[in-house]
Amino acid sequence: MNRFSKKVSNFHSDLLMNTKLGQLCGSKTLFRERYAILRILGRGGFGVTFLARNVSLPGHPLCVIKQLCPKVSNPRSWERAKERFEKEAKTLGQLGNHSQIPMLLDYFEMGEEFFLVQEYVRGCTLTREVRRNGSLSEDAVKKFLQEILPVLQYIHKNHVIHRDIKPQNLLRCDDDGRLVLIDFGAVREELAKASELGEKTATTNFVGTMGFAPPEQFSLRPVYSSDIYALGVTCLYLLTGKAPLEFDYDPNTGEICWQKLLTVSEHFGSVLNKMIKVSVRERFSSASEVMFALGIESHLPHLSNCLSTQPLGIKESKSKGTHSFEENYHSYVPPFTRTAVAIREWKAKLEARKARRNYKPYSSMA
Repeated sequence: MNRFSKKVSNFHSDLLMNTKLGQLCGSKTLFRERYAILRILGRGGFGVTFLARNVSLPGHPLCVIKQLCPKVSNPRSWERAKERFEKEAKTLGQLGNHSQIPMLLDYFEMGEEFFLVQEYVRGCTLTREVRRNGSLSEDAVKKFLQEILPVLQYIHKNHVIHRDIKPQNLLRCDDDGRLVLIDFGAVREELAKASELGEKTATTNFVGTMGFAPPEQFSLRPVYSSDIYALGVTCLYLLTGKAPLEFDYDPNTGEICWQKLLTVSEHFGSVLNKMIKVSVRERFSSASEVMFALGIESHLPHLSNCLSTQPLGIKESKSKGTHSFEENYHSYVPPFTRTAVAIREWKAKLEARKARRNYKPYSSMA
């Protein structure tokens, strides 16, 4: 009898039977003499993720082991894949110093496969939250952006593009409620570039998720704002509960037509629109720009106090000491101009004093 049949689907059963860690799942045999493999968590284009327990440490803490399987068969491709894996793994290790990114605990190669061991975050994905509780309000989505944008700012400052931001890769931690960004696509993309299949067909190299990834990512040219686009589409999912492929798209521009499906404030709507612009030039270029745009909104009600309510062109009595708009306009001097004029006048006075000191009256000889 198949020992997986009662616990997992036929799809997962096949994965378990045909992967190194899958064969250890549920058994007493330890992986690398320390990891007890508990169950499968999921799979992607280049590997499978397992939940494990490190029995060599006090308390036997849980961890996540990602088994990555590059499609290589010759030594040259393998060496290239190995170099890229080690480079990206070290980068992930540096990023793990952030409280909202899982810590990288270990990485290694074994039997022409690569393994990442990461901190296990006990929590619920935003996808499951929406399915359980329904779509979020505008205020809740703004709060979500306030939580996640600093994380994007952090990884971009470290020269990393996530490449696969979506609700499934955002966890709400059960312990303290913090939002955690998981499953970076950088390692998978580098392995895809190093694989032999990747050399033959460009589509093999694509890392991301249909609907969440912007056009330039499909062209294998992701930029920092590619993560902004994916985050914007994630916001639409949180507001509507609809996957991106359920929306209509403008056939001429490729823009997502979302406005008829929900109502948000004018300012927030403009921010969302700029986040999901198809054109990179029209989109926010950084997380900092989005944060600034969102921050302006809280000041909008007070900006009216800075505006003149005096109708243009109406003259008041000069006996009251007032002037017309035209007179005020032409008499106004900007601060920097006043400063420049003051400097020039000061220099002129200084030169005049020097000239007086150096002046010697002419006296004719007797």
